[in-house]
Amino acid sequence: MTAPDLELDCRDLRCPMPVIELARHLGDVEPGRVVAVVAYDPAARVDVPAWCRMRGQEYVGEDLADDGAPRYLVRRSA
Repeated sequence: MTAPDLELDCRDLRCPMPVIELARHLGDVEPGRVVAVVAYDPAARVDVPAWCRMRGQEYVGEDLADDGAPRYLVRRSA
C-alpha cells in the first residue's frame, strides 16, 4: 500500500470528525501526495471514500496503521 505523506490521528473522533479533519488538512500536502486518516469509527470506512467522490479526490484504499487501527488513504488531486 502507498506510504502516506501525512497521517491524521482520528482514533478518538466520531463521525463526522474524521472527514472534517481530512478536509481541513488535505491542503497541507501537495497534489499527488497521500493523506492517511486513522480512525476506529466504523463510519469512516464509508465516509472517507464518499467524501473523495464528492470532492474529486482519489481514494487509494484501506490498510492498517502500525498499531492495527484502520487507516484510510486519500491522494490529493490537482
